[in-house]
Amino acid sequence: MNDTLANLKRGESAIITDVSSELIPLKLLEMGCLPGNHVELVQVAPFADPMYLNINGSHLAIRKETAIHILIERVHE
Repeated sequence: MNDTLANLKRGESAIITDVSSELIPLKLLEMGCLPGNHVELVQVAPFADPMYLNINGSHLAIRKETAIHILIERVHE
């Protein structure tokens, strides 16, 4: 089973391994949501949606329904 961005817990880090470009808005890709980039879950809004992320130094919020299409590999620090 593949691990997705939606499964991260607050404070956890990962590397993005794959992005389904058909299901991800182009704006997220332009903001750095690309394979190989480091991502950290900073905060989760009430009811777990949206998720506030730090991707290579850029902060952005994405919906959980989008995050399930972003595959990751967890970074154990």
